[in-house]
Amino acid sequence: MQRYTPINCEVHDGFELACMRRLRYEVQWRDATTGTVLHDRIEFRDLEYPRGEEYLIAISSHGEPLRIRLDLIISKLPY
Repeated sequence: MQRYTPINCEVHDGFELACMRRLRYEVQWRDATTGTVLHDRIEFRDLEYPRGEEYLIAISSHGEPLRIRLDLIISKLPY
């Protein structure tokens, strides 16, 4: 797995706001283990900060929990 790269503060603030409002986005991200690009419509729930890394906690369109490292998110579009 590659080292964590902190994201821009303004982008981070947008993630926090989306979690507070439980917004839904169409998100594309890279899997931390395989590097595969994944895509889903997810509901933002919370942010976590273990070991100096930042993670989005979300629910997939199929109701499954997701934990996505913020620097691996490629794009997000509201839906």
